[in-house]
Amino acid sequence: PMAQAALGSAGLHFDELNKLRVLEPEVAAQTAQLREECRAFVDKTAEFQKIVGSLIELVDQLAKAAESEKMKAIGARNLLKSIAKQREAQEQQLQALIAEKKMQLERYRTEYETLCKIEADQNEFIDQFIFQK
Repeated sequence: PMAQAALGSAGLHFDELNKLRVLEPEVAAQTAQLREECRAFVDKTAEFQKIVGSLIELVDQLAKAAESEKMKAIGARNLLKSIAKQREAQEQQLQALIAEKKMQLERYRTEYETLCKIEADQNEFIDQFIFQK
């Protein structure tokens, strides 16, 4: 014990295997434990970084997919607008055609009435001509 005390005052100690050490056995044990805790912490940090990296990658993929769907939706909306404009233009063309055909029908009706009147006048003239003879 006296030799250990003399060595202890000089900063030298014996460990559990009776090997001469510069650090006290308790300090050496705490240092080893701290080293293990640090190693575990570094491992957990690396694992956390890996998880965060894969999460960021997943979020990026979702963002790209969302952007793609957004572009598809915009394209579909633009297509619908274009179809609606085409239908509107087609409807206007058909309305103009209907108006044109109505005017043509009215001309034919007037022409028909005029021809009917002429036919009646000619039939009356023929009847009068036949009765005079």
